[in-house]
Amino acid sequence: MKREDVIRKLTSRKLWLSIASFVAMLLVALGKSEAVATQVTGLIMAGATVIGYVLAEGLADAGHANDGDVFYLDEDDLPDVITDDDEDAE
Repeated sequence: MKREDVIRKLTSRKLWLSIASFVAMLLVALGKSEAVATQVTGLIMAGATVIGYVLAEGLADAGHANDGDVFYLDEDDLPDVITDDDEDAE
């Protein structure tokens, strides 16, 4: 699985709603009140929002990193150019 696929799945609202629903139902089945289940569901969704935001910003930053590429040349990469000083020496 590619990194982009994992990020896309982690930012999926369907995934986080499914997780929150499962946890809420599990809490109720274990005898916790519906109020507790609602609070836990809210916390899960808030966490999902933060995770989605962080991942989206990271992808946006990574996409902009290629906009201003800086290329460094070695001396070997430069063309041979004869300057006025070189002509005077001949």
